[in-house]
Amino acid sequence: MSPERFLSTTEAMVASLRARASRDPSVVIVDAEVSERSVLEGFETEFPGKYLRAGMSEREAVLLASGLSLSGRNVFLNCQSALLVPRAYDAIRSAVAIPSLPVSFLLTHSGLTGGAEGAGDQIMEDMAFLRALPNVSILVPSDGFSATELAEGCSSTRVPVFFRLSALARPDLPRTAREDFNSGGASLVREGDGVTLCACGTMVHEAVKAADILSQQGIEADVIDCYSIKPLPAQVITASVRRTGCCVVAEEHNASGGLGGAVAELLGQTSPVPVKFVSVQDRFGQSGGAEELLEYYGLSFKEILSAASQAWNMRRR
Repeated sequence: MSPERFLSTTEAMVASLRARASRDPSVVIVDAEVSERSVLEGFETEFPGKYLRAGMSEREAVLLASGLSLSGRNVFLNCQSALLVPRAYDAIRSAVAIPSLPVSFLLTHSGLTGGAEGAGDQIMEDMAFLRALPNVSILVPSDGFSATELAEGCSSTRVPVFFRLSALARPDLPRTAREDFNSGGASLVREGDGVTLCACGTMVHEAVKAADILSQQGIEADVIDCYSIKPLPAQVITASVRRTGCCVVAEEHNASGGLGGAVAELLGQTSPVPVKFVSVQDRFGQSGGAEELLEYYGLSFKEILSAASQAWNMRRR
C-alpha cells in the first residue's frame, strides 16, 4: 500500500472489476449508465462476451441482473446511485433482495460528489433506502486500498452487495494493522481513548484531520473506518466507546437512516453514551464543485472537531 497514491474508490473498484473479469469466466457486467457517463470505459471492447450495455430502464436492468444471477453467472451491475436506487427500488427488493441473489451493485457518483448538475444527480438518502432491506450488505470504501480489498474480500459473498462509490480522489489512509476487509468489518485508522470518531467514505479522511488537531489539544481519538454500514461492525464500535465514553459519527449522507442511525440504534441498546453527528441535515443537494459542496454542507474536519469537543464534554466523568 502506497500512502502517496491518490485514487477514487470508483477508479479502484473499476480496476478490481477489470482484473476479476479477466480471470473469472462466470463474470457478467450489466452497465446501466448512459454511455457518456459510464465509468466502465473500454469494457465493451475488452470483454465482449461478459459486458452488456443495458439500453433500458434502471428497473429492467435490475431484472436482467437478477435473471443472469439465477442462471449461475457472477453479476455486477454498474449505475449511478441517484438513478438506480430510487427508480429501481421495487425491483431491487423483489427480484434481488427477497430471493437473496448475490448480485454486486456498483453505485457510482454517490453523495454530494455525484455531479455538478445538482440535486437530481446527487443522492444523500440511498443508504437509508438500502439499510431497510433485510439480508443485504452495504459497503462504503474510503480510499483506493479499501475499495480494492473489499472487492476481493467480498468476492464469495452470497447476498446482494452494494458498493457506494465516490469520484473524489483521496490518498490511501494509514492503518494501525494489516486487516482483512469483509462485509461486517471495520478498520482502525488511529487509536485513542478520548473520543470515538466513526466515519465512512470521504469523511474518514476528515476524521483523521480532526484527530490530529484533537491530539494537539490533549484528546486522543479512536478513528474507525466503518466501511461496512450493513452488517454493522458492532463489536468494534462498542469496544471503542467503552474505552472513550463518547462518539462522533461522520458521513456524506443525510442525517436520517445512514451510518449515524445505525450507530445510534446500536449504542442505544448496548452502550448508551453521548453521540454527535456530522452529516447533511435533511436537505437535498445543489449545483457546485464537489469540494465546495462538502464545505457548504458542513462535511469537514471543522465540524467533526466541534462535535468531538461537545461529545467529550458530555461524557461521564
